[in-house]
Amino acid sequence: MEYIRGAENIAADHHGCVASVGNYDGLHPGHKKVIRSLVERGRELNLPVAIVSFDPHPMEFFVPDAAPPRLMTTQEKREAMQDLDVDIFCCLEFNHELANTEPEEFIENLLIDKLKVQYVVVGDDFRFGRNRRGNFQMLRSICQRYGIDVAKTETLEMGGERVSSTRIRECLAAGDVARANRLLGREFSMSGQITRGDGNAKNWGFATANVQVKVPKPALTGVFVVEADLPGNASLPAVASLGTRPTVGGTKPVLEVHLLDFDDDIYDEIIRVRFLKKLRDEVKFASIEKMCEQIQQDITRTREYFGQKHSRIAS
Repeated sequence: MEYIRGAENIAADHHGCVASVGNYDGLHPGHKKVIRSLVERGRELNLPVAIVSFDPHPMEFFVPDAAPPRLMTTQEKREAMQDLDVDIFCCLEFNHELANTEPEEFIENLLIDKLKVQYVVVGDDFRFGRNRRGNFQMLRSICQRYGIDVAKTETLEMGGERVSSTRIRECLAAGDVARANRLLGREFSMSGQITRGDGNAKNWGFATANVQVKVPKPALTGVFVVEADLPGNASLPAVASLGTRPTVGGTKPVLEVHLLDFDDDIYDEIIRVRFLKKLRDEVKFASIEKMCEQIQQDITRTREYFGQKHSRIAS
């Protein structure tokens, strides 16, 4: 897959493709439905498949304090697109210029002039352009003038519930990890490089892998049962804390992962942490001793979870 950062880097050899435009945050089954239909059409027409997305999320640009948490980083989205047989992933910087682009200009300049699309598919809630004035009807009307077919996919429902990034964020914020994972079609995860922390956790008796949080604000906070994926290792059972660490005066979100029965040197490795169950909210403890007592209880509950899980599999 080819990655293009910015519309100015679209070249002549990218001309002629089938395309879709959207945030695609989380790449849930509804998103994958759109992409699968696009890939199928691209193969029929013998044309490359292009996905156009944005970074940052438009809401992070307009109202950063009220913007929804990201479900994926751009890098994670890029990796997932490759697994979905996308040929071109074009990420546009969402800035003042793009925010003030009229929807008609967006279609003409990007889709028709730069990409020279032959077919476009979008979700049924697709909105774009200045003041979100553009919609499916406008897109289809303009593209039809150039003989370009435009299609939309209907909202996907799962168990009578609409699958959407917004609903998944709501579930994660409420601590309902199981429901969020069902709607995502996979376990919600975060990935990043393991860095050296302050060393306190190791001194307290439970060493942690400190993972860089690459999103402006996490979609969930608290203490969780997780599985961790490391290069060259099977999935490892773990307990993770995601929050600001108020007991020790922290202010920025930190993801700390305690791998059960594992003490290899993994600094600088890339780790993927998959969230399975929420144990509790993050709290400010009266003392370090009280905090350590609670963490030991968290570890015990995590061991019980994996013991029960393995028992279910065996039976």
